[in-house]
Amino acid sequence: MDLRIEVGSVALRAPVMTASGTAGHGAEFANYLDPASLGAVVVKSMKADEWAGNPAPRVHPTASGMINSVGLQGKGVPHWLEHDLPDLLATGATVVASIWGSSVDDYARAAAALAEAPEGVVAVEVNVSCPNLEDRGSMFAHSRTATAEVIEASTVVGRPMWAKLSPNAADLPEIAEAAYGAGAEAVVLTNTLLGMVIDTESRRPVLGAKKGGLSGAAMHPVAVRAVFDVHEALPELPIVGVGGTSSGTDVVEFLLAGASAVEVGTATFADPRAPRRILGEFEQWCQRHGVESVAELIGGAHD
Repeated sequence: MDLRIEVGSVALRAPVMTASGTAGHGAEFANYLDPASLGAVVVKSMKADEWAGNPAPRVHPTASGMINSVGLQGKGVPHWLEHDLPDLLATGATVVASIWGSSVDDYARAAAALAEAPEGVVAVEVNVSCPNLEDRGSMFAHSRTATAEVIEASTVVGRPMWAKLSPNAADLPEIAEAAYGAGAEAVVLTNTLLGMVIDTESRRPVLGAKKGGLSGAAMHPVAVRAVFDVHEALPELPIVGVGGTSSGTDVVEFLLAGASAVEVGTATFADPRAPRRILGEFEQWCQRHGVESVAELIGGAHD
């Protein structure tokens, strides 16, 4: 079948990608699968400067997934461009960078640093669903105005932008519309759900930062609902679905809800080969159901 898809102006060879923060900087995966066989490798979100992240413990398993508070640790965009990106591009992978910041200026500086990245970096995921220290620790993605300001500031990157949004926002379609209007070619739905786990023996939170992001199978229905709602409100807006994808049928579900492509994240912690396995399962599903192209499925669950 024809696996090629488009996310806005970005053409990809397949509808399955890695999810930011779950695949390191991508080249590590070459020991388990061919990164070039995926639609793209979306790398860990980077700030303009080095960032230490949150205190340990940072990751804890849950009944149907995991909860984490890694805190976006990283060495910054310039270090990635010099030390990590060349090895990833050498695998033949299509690369989507990801940036974050604690202020609008942080995003602008991270985007500016990426402006001279090689052509193999086809898009930039702007992670607006992280703490906004300018607004007392809320998320940029919880405000239409703040989301638009971040996207506008990031346009200096000079390449297609995808806005990664939060499922915790009550007015998600409106925020997606604000991101689109400010210059994002697509939205990524969604980031993790805010959660918490308490150790009943110590009677204390298990994570060093106390709260964290819930990911994995438990949040898949939430992410599907988010994709469905945004596609229903904005059918012209390309969507990348992410959240609890662990099988080929999960990919089908996201596409039917309105996504053009899907990212695989938490499943890779149990099986680093998961993205390629899931893509293979998706192909098999399409063959069984007589589907010849991905485009046939997009938005199929809507009237």
